[in-house]
Amino acid sequence: MVKRVKKVKPGGESELATAISTVPPAATPQPEPSRTILELLGMSLDELTLLVQQNPSLYGMLLGYAAEMKLEKIWFEGRPGVSRVQKYDDHDRTRKGDRVVIYKGVPIQVECKSLQTSMIENLGKGRFRGKVQCDASDRRTIHLPDGSTVTTTCLRVGEFDMLAANLFAFEKKWKFVFALNQDLPRTSYGKYTAKQQKHLLASLVPVSWPPEPPFHDEPFSLMDRIVKERGKARTSST
Repeated sequence: MVKRVKKVKPGGESELATAISTVPPAATPQPEPSRTILELLGMSLDELTLLVQQNPSLYGMLLGYAAEMKLEKIWFEGRPGVSRVQKYDDHDRTRKGDRVVIYKGVPIQVECKSLQTSMIENLGKGRFRGKVQCDASDRRTIHLPDGSTVTTTCLRVGEFDMLAANLFAFEKKWKFVFALNQDLPRTSYGKYTAKQQKHLLASLVPVSWPPEPPFHDEPFSLMDRIVKERGKARTSST
């Protein structure tokens, strides 16, 4: 995961889109083209599977990155209105968003989060309920609009634009549901004041399949809302 970018001022989306277009792809080491990861590591498929089974944290990390890739391929790659999908370097802590989607000329920051497997409920007839872990990977100090400072793993309201909840753990199928950051529940943790809670997202967000508000089974109606709202903001500032 990467950290937040500065809030874009009304009318600044085109500048951000231009800046994104000049950012080189994440400098991730790639296997040699003629060799698979198994050949590169000198492992068999059974050995790699056993390695993942014996290390739950490795499985969780692999699932998270696989979800980001599947999200891009299923929902954004080659879609009308999408001109580019950007992935920042994971080590760049100044930027927030697992993917930045340039949609109708507007950069939209998307966070992809996965289910807590211990909280899944199978309600029968294809219905499921669970909770998505929606927080930062590390505690960090953030400044809130009320002037206070907190050290927390909670994500800040407005820190990204849209949440993509990965529901793979429900049925071992790649399904996602989507919600705007502004519509997500706030934390109720007692260590924060009431004013601080208004600016911090809950660490566990309830989700279901089929989706219930504020979640949708596709992202484009929400992305159109973002584009429309930013267009109004630009108009009101001129």
